[in-house]
Amino acid sequence: MNYAVNKEWLNEHLDDDRVRIIDCRFELGNPEKGAGLYIESHIPGAVYFHLESQLSAPVSKHGGRHPLPDIDQFKSDIEKAGINNTHTVIVYDGGEGSYASRFWWLLQYLGHENVFVLIEGFNGWVEAGYETTKDLPDNETTEFKVSIRKDMLASYEEVKEVVEQEKKSSILIDSREERRYIGEVEPIDRVAGHIPGAINKFWAEGLNQGSFKEGEEQKKRFAELDTKDPVIVYCGSGVTAAPNYIALKMAGFENVKLYAGSYSDWVSYEQNPVAKGKGI
Repeated sequence: MNYAVNKEWLNEHLDDDRVRIIDCRFELGNPEKGAGLYIESHIPGAVYFHLESQLSAPVSKHGGRHPLPDIDQFKSDIEKAGINNTHTVIVYDGGEGSYASRFWWLLQYLGHENVFVLIEGFNGWVEAGYETTKDLPDNETTEFKVSIRKDMLASYEEVKEVVEQEKKSSILIDSREERRYIGEVEPIDRVAGHIPGAINKFWAEGLNQGSFKEGEEQKKRFAELDTKDPVIVYCGSGVTAAPNYIALKMAGFENVKLYAGSYSDWVSYEQNPVAKGKGI
């Protein structure tokens, strides 16, 4: 299965009515920058989706820094973007891959398999000299049938059960950079460290200049694991775990779940243990 498409393919299908394009550019710490960039210039036909107001629910005591959006509201936003169950959906961000992967995961979670991340994102599109516009698309509102894929999502309770098991039923993968995983630094969350028992696989190592590495390279990243083992992947808030989710699927892992609340949800429960260092 393909998870991404190149800019050449999208350029050839810009006028294809069966294709819908989504812009997910965003910058942590400057939440309105992506929307501003979209207004200035975007790929023709693209509709903007905001990470915090559309791809996430409001933050509460638990659930993490980017809780999953209300499904009914997200469904409505999809329909307003002109997406139905037959469309091929191409999603891009600036080229980092994480924000586009968040949308990819959400649409897959709602049962729509025909969605792909644009390789190299908007930056790669511009560097190739392809057309951009300020014009806003005028898509007709559609109907989208939701069919939730429960096998893609791991709940807090499920993760807690794995942590407490003597023999783990699932492998926990922490997608953050190593310094945060080992607890050397923690710029955002309440306490430094990682969920006990998790191994570290930094999400950005699954990409090369905005392109997902090939399946064989992804397999090497996870070579110590069995592709039949159940895996639960997380990060700080559930966003950068999404490209690692894709990378695991590319590597042939059959049973992969995303812990959407991720580490920020885990440490919102003060009684939960936290581990530091490597291999703990």
